[in-house]
Amino acid sequence: MLGTVKKGKIIDENENAYYVQIDGITYELKKQEITQDDIPKVGDEIEGFIYDNKHHDREMTQFLPFAQPDQYGWGKVTEVRPGLGVFVDVGLPDKDVVLSMDDLPREKERWPRRDDHLLVRLETDYKDRIWAKLADENIFDQLAANFPNNMNNQNVFCTVYASREIGAFVLTDDYYLGFVHASQTPRPMRLGEQFKGRVIGVSQYGRLNLSALPRAFEEIDDDAQMILMSLRRRETKTLPFYDKSDAQEIKSYFGISKSAFKRAVGHLLKDGLIEENKDAGTITLIKDPEEDVDDE
Repeated sequence: MLGTVKKGKIIDENENAYYVQIDGITYELKKQEITQDDIPKVGDEIEGFIYDNKHHDREMTQFLPFAQPDQYGWGKVTEVRPGLGVFVDVGLPDKDVVLSMDDLPREKERWPRRDDHLLVRLETDYKDRIWAKLADENIFDQLAANFPNNMNNQNVFCTVYASREIGAFVLTDDYYLGFVHASQTPRPMRLGEQFKGRVIGVSQYGRLNLSALPRAFEEIDDDAQMILMSLRRRETKTLPFYDKSDAQEIKSYFGISKSAFKRAVGHLLKDGLIEENKDAGTITLIKDPEEDVDDE
């Protein structure tokens, strides 16, 4: 059966390849794909992974794929084909394996894109076609490690292994299980998507609760960050500028235009980080987002 490791007999060779017979079928084994120490010769038995390449020629390789029928491995999505599914690179020299659309989310916006990562095994159907099959919840439960206490507000790098209407189930780089509720994402997350999340708690199911939304201070643009930095440096946390200040004075102090200054101040006011005293002509820092992060 294709998609498995088999032994066969070398019946011929040329400069570039051996020809291996298994159950009356001949497979080409390129010499550059030999990994065993002993150099094989005609008449020897040899073992390798058998498959049909992208041109539908029968091949054997000793470059074993990351994923096999009894082994899960991470594969990278190489192509999305509407009406079929997605192609996944599982480490074969000249073939990507299809993950059927039947195994993908119904909503196309949750489908993987190129370079997303999927944990899959291989399965061969009765027509000898090799398919990729997603790891299910039980596999991730077996892979999971126990996370330490006090992870709140830490950044973690995650891969989505299930995307649903309620949110995304993820595995971190440290093999901690996590969940991102739909309210904590800017959009529906894709199966296989990789992203940096932030720990916001622990669920009753023993998973990390995560957010994929940026922290308040990460959303602030460069001009607003500069104004915040200037306020932090003042002992009073107050600067003698506001939205009616002279444009040349703003340019001389901050190096930005008055319109850019007003936009940045408006953002900071909206986020409740500063207050403006129009009578005094000042702005004052009342909430420092970086200090809030340190306190959590």
